[in-house]
Amino acid sequence: MQIIFGPVNSRRFGTSLGIDLSPSAKQCNFDCLYCELAPTATVDKQTQVVEVNEIIKELKNHLSTKIDVITLTANGEPSLYPHLSQLIDEIDKIKNNTQTLILTNSAALVDEKVFNTLLKLDWVKLSLDAISSDIFKKIDRPHESIKIEEVVQKVQEFSKVYKGKLFIEILFVHGLNDTVEEVAKLNNILMTLNCTRIDLGTIDRPPAYPVMGISYKELHDISLMFNNSLPIHIASRVHAEPNNAYYSDDDILNTLDKRPLTMDDINLLFDEESKISLNRLINEEQIVKKRVGNLEFLIPHANIKRKRKN
Repeated sequence: MQIIFGPVNSRRFGTSLGIDLSPSAKQCNFDCLYCELAPTATVDKQTQVVEVNEIIKELKNHLSTKIDVITLTANGEPSLYPHLSQLIDEIDKIKNNTQTLILTNSAALVDEKVFNTLLKLDWVKLSLDAISSDIFKKIDRPHESIKIEEVVQKVQEFSKVYKGKLFIEILFVHGLNDTVEEVAKLNNILMTLNCTRIDLGTIDRPPAYPVMGISYKELHDISLMFNNSLPIHIASRVHAEPNNAYYSDDDILNTLDKRPLTMDDINLLFDEESKISLNRLINEEQIVKKRVGNLEFLIPHANIKRKRKN
């Protein structure tokens, strides 16, 4: 039974040491179409539970100053772990400057105890794949007790009171939540949230069910549908195919005005001539770099002072 795994070099979060809060079995309140784990009936609580002292003992053996973040995850949903509050308190005693992060599907926020527990973490990543109830049920296949309207309300409340860095993740599945209508609904909710970054992704691993992801180009096109004041980041690149298109100076500035990009994005979208033009615009300070979390984005200089009003 492997509780601690890694460290893993994460582009989004730095050097991460993982804690699997359900190492012996998949225990989840979702049975997502895109999950890399085998299909399993949903649960609303853990029945196979690892003790806190066992986790802390293992963590002490692996923790070092080279670790940027301790990531709470699971073969399933980590927020179902019944001793989560106690565990976070014990981690805080030994973590020093290392950040704590949980990767959660957001559904357990409707539980007041879980809601308050997550407030104690340095970083929180909440998933939100759909707003429409029918699409949510098709993609995430939630436990029967879970209602997306209640989850969205708690995500909104959490974003307003949480003091750490909040990340939102949306995973797009071909033919389900990639429609103009669903993206518009997601956009409307995202505009009400206070968050550090919004990561757009798609299926990168063999899924539990016969569904397909979308291409990097489609992800980029979807990113442009969101309000340009939102801190959107395209996270999935495992199967990304270079677009290598030509961008004039105006095209570059307009593209970065609509959606800040990282150099990884640039390498996938721009041809060599456009990259040369981009470097010149950087040298001329028409384009500047802005760090958000663990990532560095390129934005027009004129946008530095532009802030979204919630």
